[in-house]
Amino acid sequence: MLISQKQQEANRQNAQHSTGPVTPEGKARVSLNALTFGLRTHQTIVHALAEDATEYLRLWDDFDIEWKPQGRTELCYLEAMVSAQWLLARAAYSEAQIYEKTNCGVQQFALLAQVYKIREKLERSFRAAVEDMKKAQKERLSRPQTQSEQAAAQPATAVPANPPAEPPDYVMSDAAGSHPISCAPNTTDTR
Repeated sequence: MLISQKQQEANRQNAQHSTGPVTPEGKARVSLNALTFGLRTHQTIVHALAEDATEYLRLWDDFDIEWKPQGRTELCYLEAMVSAQWLLARAAYSEAQIYEKTNCGVQQFALLAQVYKIREKLERSFRAAVEDMKKAQKERLSRPQTQSEQAAAQPATAVPANPPAEPPDYVMSDAAGSHPISCAPNTTDTR
């Protein structure tokens, strides 16, 4: 259907008035307006789904106490485990929302199939991270300790027999925070 020249001009003028939010605060406020189930969002914490950052940090701390990671690689495996468990909980929440908000039918079955695929992927990711963590810790424990690792393992009151070794020219800095939530990518929802 063709529209008249007059209607096209009116559309152009109206489009100039409604450009959406301009400020970063406005964009952040409306970024999750269309969020329904949260299945495909890449954000770690989604407040629109009543997710609580303290619960995420508690999960992180529980895994940290259990696995006692050392080094960046083991921290990456820990983060993969925590993220997988967090997203599995979100998938379970989303599944419940699908049952509540959609009628039994083609749409519901399609959404549930999507949840099933996501859950499968997250469970594989969790199992792989656990196996990788076990392997990394086994390798770490089987290799001989360096002097600096031995010194770190000794109580703080013990005086080392040998003077400490020269520090390397380059020392890798610690992460931005003790929890990856502080540096997790904040990407937009890709529904």
